[in-house]
Amino acid sequence: MTQTEERLEAARELLTLDELTSRVGMSVRNVRFYTTKGLVPPPIRRGRSGYYTPDHVARLELVRELQGHGFTLAAIEKYLAGIPDDAAPEDIALHRAMLAPWQADVPVEMSRADLERRAGRSLGDEDLATLEALGIVRRSRRGRFEVAAPQLQVGLGLLDLGFPMEAAVAAAEVYTAHGRQIAQELNELFKTLVWPAYKEAGAPPERIQQVVERLKPLSIASLVAAYEAAMDEDRRARIAARADRGGREH
Repeated sequence: MTQTEERLEAARELLTLDELTSRVGMSVRNVRFYTTKGLVPPPIRRGRSGYYTPDHVARLELVRELQGHGFTLAAIEKYLAGIPDDAAPEDIALHRAMLAPWQADVPVEMSRADLERRAGRSLGDEDLATLEALGIVRRSRRGRFEVAAPQLQVGLGLLDLGFPMEAAVAAAEVYTAHGRQIAQELNELFKTLVWPAYKEAGAPPERIQQVVERLKPLSIASLVAAYEAAMDEDRRARIAARADRGGREH
């Protein structure tokens, strides 16, 4: 591509403020606020007019995604500080794609009364703590709860069976520790092996999002399969060890 063609291509990608706000679904006031806070770079000046690029779009969409996950402004600033100023829109899109929920079911926000109505019973503080440790209920703002509705009946069944809260808390710690490690390693895999291949091929930012979205259910299924295989292997090892001990005793 010649320099003239590159300039024409860049010019075609420039957006006015109105076009930008329409693209990202934000108000003019919010865009200017985030620019003032340094979350996105200032517009490109052409005479007296300011224009925005795909980089502005990618960063604002990432800000919106972080807001959707409950990040405070300070947390968003800290997160974006870790992204280089010269990061390509494709690289920023990868951050956004990895932030998006991996499960299709979106938690339902409820008051305590709504939750008890859905459960068909009153729930004590220990019941709520157990459901929270199981990952079915999460306390949100103003005393409300985010509930994984499809799993609620499973959690209630465990409460009826007297599942110990201490066990739920301990299991949650195991899931959190190993889940964090898996997330870090998968993120590194996407950054070093997946995205570079698509970037080299000239794929648009939307392509990596499509790839991640399609890989998510496969990744979840693979994790479940790996867990089941590990449990089965552990069970066989325990049986073999018991049989070996029994043989030595005789």
